[in-house]
Amino acid sequence: MNMKDKNEEYWKKKLSEEQYQVCRLGRTETPFSGKYWDNHETGMYHCVVCNEPLFSSDTKFESGTGWPSFYKAVDDGNIELEQDRSHGIVRTEVVCGKCGSHLGHLFEDGPITLPDGRQATGQRYCINSAALNFLPKE
Repeated sequence: MNMKDKNEEYWKKKLSEEQYQVCRLGRTETPFSGKYWDNHETGMYHCVVCNEPLFSSDTKFESGTGWPSFYKAVDDGNIELEQDRSHGIVRTEVVCGKCGSHLGHLFEDGPITLPDGRQATGQRYCINSAALNFLPKE
């Protein structure tokens, strides 16, 4: 069975309540509350549900929003972008390409150049910590 075909009972058993609310119901964690918004370690951020690699710490930046922010995904094939019309506005939702879990949203207000001089994309992937599992580089 494809991960996208699992039923809700499967997800309720596999995930914590917060992970379920974010990943399966599309909720957003409170800003500055997640475990990765202020993480500065070197490594890779994976989908908490299926372990798909999503974002590298090399593309993480301080957005001041209270959520982990990245200027690009590890591989565009590992995520999917969908139109989100909830809350009376149009946004771009970011979901895991492998399991379909809600990760966060993509905004076009990211940096072009980072304070350390690195070139960025102008995009801000605003991702919930609850949707991520961080694996430090060894």
